[in-house]
Amino acid sequence: MTAAITTPAPTPGPIWLVLLCVSRFATSLSFMVYAGALGPAMQAWGMSAGGAGSIQTAFNVGYALSLVGSSWFADSLGAKRVFLWASWATALTGIAFAFFARSAESGLLLFALMGLTQGGTYAPSIMLVAQGVPAERRGAAVGWLLAAGSLGYFASIALAAGLAERVGYEAAFIACGLGPLLAALLATPGLHGRPNLVAGGPARRLRGAFRFLADRRSFLLTAGYTAHCWELLGMWAWLPAFLTASLANSGGAGSGGAGVHGLWVAGAIHISGFLSSLLMGRASDRLGRRLVLVAMGVLGTACSVSIGWMESMPLALVLAMAALYGFSALGDSPVLSTAMTESVEPGSLGAALAVRSILGFGAGGAAPLAVGLVLDHAGGSDGSGWGWGFALLGVGGGLATVCALLLPADRPDRS
Repeated sequence: MTAAITTPAPTPGPIWLVLLCVSRFATSLSFMVYAGALGPAMQAWGMSAGGAGSIQTAFNVGYALSLVGSSWFADSLGAKRVFLWASWATALTGIAFAFFARSAESGLLLFALMGLTQGGTYAPSIMLVAQGVPAERRGAAVGWLLAAGSLGYFASIALAAGLAERVGYEAAFIACGLGPLLAALLATPGLHGRPNLVAGGPARRLRGAFRFLADRRSFLLTAGYTAHCWELLGMWAWLPAFLTASLANSGGAGSGGAGVHGLWVAGAIHISGFLSSLLMGRASDRLGRRLVLVAMGVLGTACSVSIGWMESMPLALVLAMAALYGFSALGDSPVLSTAMTESVEPGSLGAALAVRSILGFGAGGAAPLAVGLVLDHAGGSDGSGWGWGFALLGVGGGLATVCALLLPADRPDRS
């Protein structure tokens, strides 16, 4: 199967894409608000670690469900329509969480609802880029979109941690929870002139969604994405704890406060991810998708098998390696998404992304638990648990590299 999306819809100018990226940033402001304000919220609500974790788990489950559902229905209802519906629904749940999450019970319910709506903005936004940007520039455009999300994640942690520490978790919830409202206000006029493309009935969507089983390129991209999610979501879950332990071992825990330490951790992970999304998407336009996927896979695997053994090394070296890890683990995200838009029929792209999300989030959801089990059984005073735990994530990076190597060669010039 060859590239399915060849002629993008007519567009009066790039302003719609700019507003879509800014909207992605604003939506992401609420994504990490609970993690950023977790300490003060735990204390105010009298929660145990397990209770606190259940709230984040509820959000993750809701996010995964909406990611799959919105991807599936974007084919029959149109990506623009689903995206705008999800944006305004997220604005409403964001406001509800900001002003009414004031206990463990209300926090769990409202954060789960926000996850159940927010995931619906992700895949349709990628489909909008695929419909409106020529293939020779699509990698850069998807990179900008995902980079805006990474920047929003960092801003979410920074804003929530700073406000929660100085003013209270309520201020953090309000400031970040209003982000989706700003996103909807920007996206609605930004997409006003864009067509709502609808293609394919249910039978066609289902047939096209599973056609990757018979198509080499689509199958390898889906398998590579699944392995990528194992490494990325496992890294996102455990790298902050590892960096916090490294800060404590270096003597940095006594200065600056938790908010400053949180900024160091968030910056190492998400600012580097912001840069990689920008650079690697554009690089794949120039050098080819396959080459960039192989390079990011090799680099990510090397970081996974190395960083866990560096806990006692100088802090500057650990933070530099963490930044490189964040860069490499996220660098293939825009390339994988762009390549999928070129490998699946337009009428079944949403359904294919839904299937991909099920596999990817299934693997990614299991990765933090797997690393935790390794830490429980291999941990100890020598810190070897970290080394083996992150090495387990490297298995995903290695499999993603193999999938990239097996991809058919592609040409940078797709015009």
